[in-house]
Amino acid sequence: MVLEKLGESLKNTLSKIADAMFVDEKLINELVKDIQRSLLQSDVNVKLVFSITKEIKRRAMEEKVPNLSKKDHLVHIVYEELVKFLGGDGQKIDILKKKPFKIMLVGLFGNGKTTTAGKLAKFYQKRGHKVALISTDTWRPAAFTQLKQLGESIKVPVFGDPKEKSPIKIYKKFEDELSKFDLVIIDTAGRDALSDDLIEELTKIHKLVDADENLLVIGADVGQAAEKQAQAFHDTCGVSGVIITKLEGTAKGGGALAACSITKAYVKFIGVGEKIDDLEEFSPKGFVGRLLGMGDLEALLEKAKEAISEEDAKDLGKKFLKGEFNLIDLYEQMEAMNKMGPLGKVMEMIPGMGNLKIPKEALKVQEEKLVGWRYIMNSCTKEELEDPEIINGTRLDRISKGSGRNIGEVRDLIKQYKQSKKVMKMFKGGGSEKDMEKMMKKMGGAMKGGMPGMKF
Repeated sequence: MVLEKLGESLKNTLSKIADAMFVDEKLINELVKDIQRSLLQSDVNVKLVFSITKEIKRRAMEEKVPNLSKKDHLVHIVYEELVKFLGGDGQKIDILKKKPFKIMLVGLFGNGKTTTAGKLAKFYQKRGHKVALISTDTWRPAAFTQLKQLGESIKVPVFGDPKEKSPIKIYKKFEDELSKFDLVIIDTAGRDALSDDLIEELTKIHKLVDADENLLVIGADVGQAAEKQAQAFHDTCGVSGVIITKLEGTAKGGGALAACSITKAYVKFIGVGEKIDDLEEFSPKGFVGRLLGMGDLEALLEKAKEAISEEDAKDLGKKFLKGEFNLIDLYEQMEAMNKMGPLGKVMEMIPGMGNLKIPKEALKVQEEKLVGWRYIMNSCTKEELEDPEIINGTRLDRISKGSGRNIGEVRDLIKQYKQSKKVMKMFKGGGSEKDMEKMMKKMGGAMKGGMPGMKF
């Protein structure tokens, strides 16, 4: 999880509100101290920490409670102040304003600028845009090769000339070809520090390219130093936003997030993993929702759209509600879930699921179980997938050998399928509440076998 320690710490803090008999000044003071400790451990600037917690305490003590309980109102105050702290509503990039829309990436060595260029290209390509990448980095020997490989992996054209030493000449050479694309992403050179020669180079290319967005790529592990970097690059080439990388691998990311929002160089994207799909538009509301265990429905729906078309989702939904789905439909649903990312990340986005405290080991077991089920389904004939009821002892043995899974796992899949089908038929036929309760307990038991430590 992104900023896992901060998220766990804040969830534990909010659980104190839920467990408290009533809300009083003592509880509020305790809550404020816990939030201060959590933010400081995440490397947020001390002055900023005291500023936000002072406002939380003021509102908690002075505001009249609306149509909520005092506990709910206190949680809502914490949520609102953290969202405000990280940039409010956030700022999304609208690349439909002009063609080609140009995004120039700037930053120091080691922050993942070239990798981010590839991720950004994939992000917009998935949304139906014609994207091109161009390398103007003449300092790092492997820069063009790396970008070329990333482009080939996602079938996005990459322009550049590794023999040319002038980034200005490189851009001018391909300018006409780039005009045919919806979006052009320019990867620029970096240095170990913002030196005079880098400032001069960025100033020249900034003037030539006249990018619609100048995005600073910065690693979350720089912590509070993000503020100085954002300001320095902004003074050089007018930074319009920030992409924070490595956010999933450090506890210091709070410093980078906070510092960028304070300098008004709002975070536009965050890197949440090493894969090329691991890039998300930054939404302060969704991000704080995940940290506090409230979920992020907007991000969940976005991932769902990428994984399965609306038409397929409706068709699958109708089959499930009619109780007519078969193993092929179940397989398609599992594939869609797999495309959405690791089970743990998906569960973070579902409201309420973030507070279940499901052990990582349990999620890993469940993911392995789903992988095993895919192997089993791949070993079934088309007839068996369409009508699982025909799978008898002989077929079970053949499927088990073909998939390399034991017979118990094959039976487990068939059992889960049959129970799911019964539940859907009960929904359709208006089964009694008692019958539904019994069936859900059975399914809970089956799930528990795959996810130890969960309570059903």
